[in-house]
Amino acid sequence: MPEHGGNLDAALQRFGGHARDWIDLSTGINRQPYPVGELSPTCWSALPSRSDIQSLHRAAQQAYGTDTSILATNGAQAAIQWLPHLASRGRARVLSPTYNEYAAVFSSAGWEVTETSEIEALAGADIAVLANPNNPDGKRYEPSQLLALLPHVGRLVVDESFADAVPHLSLAPKAGQPGLFILRSFGKFFGLAGLRLGFILGDEADIAALAGMAGPWPVSGAAVEIGSRALLDREWAEATSARLDRDSLRLDHEATRFSWTLVGGTPLFRLYETGDANLAQERLARAQIWSRVFPHQTGWLRLGLPGEETEWARLSAALTR
Repeated sequence: MPEHGGNLDAALQRFGGHARDWIDLSTGINRQPYPVGELSPTCWSALPSRSDIQSLHRAAQQAYGTDTSILATNGAQAAIQWLPHLASRGRARVLSPTYNEYAAVFSSAGWEVTETSEIEALAGADIAVLANPNNPDGKRYEPSQLLALLPHVGRLVVDESFADAVPHLSLAPKAGQPGLFILRSFGKFFGLAGLRLGFILGDEADIAALAGMAGPWPVSGAAVEIGSRALLDREWAEATSARLDRDSLRLDHEATRFSWTLVGGTPLFRLYETGDANLAQERLARAQIWSRVFPHQTGWLRLGLPGEETEWARLSAALTR
């Protein structure tokens, strides 16, 4: 299985302590989550109805500025697992470095997978995959650049898991064109990754095929109720985006104390060149702060943003001691 952030078990095994004592900054998950509030008892005791799921879809369409076909999924990961089965095996090209599940999933399904660092090299693929903004380096592409690529590939998958805080990058308003898929993650921006909620946008025929793979209850009743509420709370979203913008710059400032240089990032995570990422990770781990390193980029360290002020204080102390 590919390695991911959020692997706090590895930190506990190497450095000890209890999970509750650690600050897990190895993911790009908002550490000041959406306030869930009261939930109806039926979201736990009853199966989600078709009308409930349709309401969730409408909330997502409104939040993402689209009226195209959409499907709620058990996290964006569920949609990634289904994508190789929408077409006969062929050539999949992945713009890398990026989320490492794409190459693994397509390869396991028997596709010929090529990873490339040049967006132009995606042309000619039966399925082309990229993330915008990208994980882990935060690289961004203008929507017009991606639309220009669409006629040159069989299908284009654009992973917008980190686009909530940079909505001008989203292709969602242009969704519905044949061959274009857009993946959205709910849990990262709203800080509720454990809810396991995501969405895939596409044309009607492809979404219908994916819905058949998902079955009648693709998400839980709690995901339906919380997701519908949170996606329509634009006041919270706008305030959160503004805070994340400020805090990402604050994290960059903290990193300069240890002479790290910014490689890139998004308002939810930052990627730094540290010279020796394993050493930097161990330094933070001694203060029970977990981070993400990358085997093929030995200097890269990725950090999510701390949440409450106590977390910022611990990070600052770890970087300056």
